[in-house]
Amino acid sequence: MDILWNFISFIVALGLLVAIHEYGHFWTARRCGVTVQRFSIGFGKVIWRKIGKDGTEYVIAAIPLGGYVKMLDERIDEVAPEDQDGAFNRKSVWARIAIVAAGPLANFLFAIFAFWLMYLIGVTGIKPIVGEIAPTSIAAKAGIESGDEIVSIDGQVTQHWQDVNLALVGAYGQTSSEVMVRSTPTQTPLPKHLDLSQWQFEPEKQSPFQSLGLQPYFPEPLLILSAVAEDSPAHLAGLRVGDKLISVAGVKVTKWQQFVKIIEQSGGTSVTVAYQRNDSVINSRITPQRKVNDNGISIGYAGVSPTPVPWPESSQVMLDYTIVGALGKGVDKTWQLVTLSFNMIGKLITGDLSVKNLSGPLSIAQGAGQSASYGIVAFLGFLALISVNLGIINLLPLPVLDGGHLMYYFIELFTGKPVPEKVQEVGFRIGAALLFMLMSIAIFNDFSRL
Repeated sequence: MDILWNFISFIVALGLLVAIHEYGHFWTARRCGVTVQRFSIGFGKVIWRKIGKDGTEYVIAAIPLGGYVKMLDERIDEVAPEDQDGAFNRKSVWARIAIVAAGPLANFLFAIFAFWLMYLIGVTGIKPIVGEIAPTSIAAKAGIESGDEIVSIDGQVTQHWQDVNLALVGAYGQTSSEVMVRSTPTQTPLPKHLDLSQWQFEPEKQSPFQSLGLQPYFPEPLLILSAVAEDSPAHLAGLRVGDKLISVAGVKVTKWQQFVKIIEQSGGTSVTVAYQRNDSVINSRITPQRKVNDNGISIGYAGVSPTPVPWPESSQVMLDYTIVGALGKGVDKTWQLVTLSFNMIGKLITGDLSVKNLSGPLSIAQGAGQSASYGIVAFLGFLALISVNLGIINLLPLPVLDGGHLMYYFIELFTGKPVPEKVQEVGFRIGAALLFMLMSIAIFNDFSRL
């Protein structure tokens, strides 16, 4: 069911974003007097077709991994003399630039709209209050302490943990970063300098702040079990939902993490667990299974979950704006993602960021499913993120993409004559090969993460 939900969410997200991108080309081409022959969402076998009053063929095809707008063009088909005025190649270089650039621009405008709607509805976030600090970590050496609230990173305001994530991703590859924190006693923002020269960040295993030794503050869960996995070590030992933990391995537990640490350290070795059920205290022996965590370390696993405690209002932040305020926030958020994405592309080129961080359709599908399951606000944020990335990818100067066409047109603009067709053909082949290579790496990364 998860796979099906992810697939449906992926199709909805990608279909919408591709339609918006192609509509940007379509709308601008029509305004520039170009005859549009086909507007297609998807490739391959046609599953729906309609001829519009404007003569354009509107198509939905079976493979939903893209789309295209086919325009009348003398370089591709024979064009009757009476129709030549509507041919794409007959338009001025500025008109052609506008038509090609309109696709990515439509993606950026949609991101602004999605963020506008998201902040108009209201976004609930968790304030970036620091919980545990790993000893000798980068955060610990910078002097960040448990209970500090992260106010900004390199001048970028951080209202919730997602802001912290984005700011730290943008700082990847730097040698240092300035973090402003507000401590509980003084409530005065103080600068903390992170030494990032030895920062090792693996996105598929941990978040940026966790790699620095930061753990977010979480309300301490109750010791009452809210879930016991079927046939897990705890289930086989007799533990059930509603049981309250008292001690493990002879140690009285007052916090959930005490129980977790003892279980993790005793993988494969039986320990005694005392727990309360109704008015009775029961002792059972549990043998935790061995399990390899994200860091490749073998730990013990019991198969139980605690009862969570709701976040206190003081730890939450509600971001909702007026119509005008939400628009400003949408523009600001979109610009932040655009600059961050270009920054990441630059770091990929220079080698500061590994190609292991590239994600393909499987990761996008998983993200679509997860965000859709959280609700419309989270899904809007996901759509905005992917829309920005779709726009930026299409602006890359690879001849097979919009950016490659723009590159040729700007050369024509400055030289006064179009790039020779043979040169364009070679460029398209090279661009297609590079794009195929990048997609192959991204898909390989997806399967590696699975």
